[in-house]
Amino acid sequence: MKFLDQAKIYLRSGDGGNGCVGFRREKYVEFGGPDGGDGGKGGNVVVEVTDGLNTLIDFRYRQHFKAERGVNGSGGNRAGATGKDAILHVPPGTQIYEEDNETLIADLTEETTRVVLCHGGMGGRGNARFKTSTNQAPRRADPGEEGEEFYVWLRLKLIADVGLVGLPNAGKSTFLSVVSRAKPKIADYPFTTLFPNLGVVTIDDTSFVIADIPGLIEGAHEGTGLGDRFLGHVERCGALLHLIDGTEEDVVENWQTVRKELAAYGNGLDEKDEIIALNKIDAMPEDEIAEKQQALLDAGAQNVLKISGVARTGIDDVLRGLRPFVDANRLGSSDAEGEKAWTP
Repeated sequence: MKFLDQAKIYLRSGDGGNGCVGFRREKYVEFGGPDGGDGGKGGNVVVEVTDGLNTLIDFRYRQHFKAERGVNGSGGNRAGATGKDAILHVPPGTQIYEEDNETLIADLTEETTRVVLCHGGMGGRGNARFKTSTNQAPRRADPGEEGEEFYVWLRLKLIADVGLVGLPNAGKSTFLSVVSRAKPKIADYPFTTLFPNLGVVTIDDTSFVIADIPGLIEGAHEGTGLGDRFLGHVERCGALLHLIDGTEEDVVENWQTVRKELAAYGNGLDEKDEIIALNKIDAMPEDEIAEKQQALLDAGAQNVLKISGVARTGIDDVLRGLRPFVDANRLGSSDAEGEKAWTP
């Protein structure tokens, strides 16, 4: 299944049905009179969160959504039926912006799972509504109101507990495939990951979701490589797992490069809790591993662990280290220092 995290769509709610001009004429009925019914209300355009979705790919093949028009009123004081709503199903974490792609309309998270974007037009009044003591045979009926129409942008920000970041070829996809059932593409060339992948991890009877995004390189915030747009998918994460290729010569520079890109992107990504994993230790001698781990600590890095995705070394330690951050984020605690006190 293809991944799509942004789409522009056209929405239109239904027009209201017209009111009816009608008169009651029956044999043996001494008094007739107006009996035109009201028109039905137009349908709304509604956006609902649907579990199990993690892409906006459906909106690539259909960009126009129109609700049904209300039915016109009829004689016998019969009101028209309300038009059916147009319901759009989107994944959790979808944001809705106005046509300028800057003004936020709604953020569909766990607190908000349904929003009405376009309200249908009200139905017109039939002539029975206008009967008075001085106007007992009105020949007036109102037309239905027009519905609303406009374009909106849908932007998906995946809801995950942990974000997986690092330079290309740091072993992020391999790590995700080892700790979960996700099957990301794995190859020995940069930018193998072209779109975010999600994986569900289970450790010590606790499950949480890890999001793997394409690798960052220097200048990503200026559009270099794949850019930094995919960083939006880790904005909601409670913590970041920063993978560093231990076989590279300068691991400190690599760590600082990604940190600079996180700071340049903004939105508080550089302030999130972070665990650093020195990866690919299966291809390194012990003295080199200790030297590079100490270099990262001296440069100001914290929570530096040693792992190997291929050999599956140190994986459980990393997952257990992430768990306190995940729990604190789920509790919504702004001061969970006691829970986050963890030493590698």
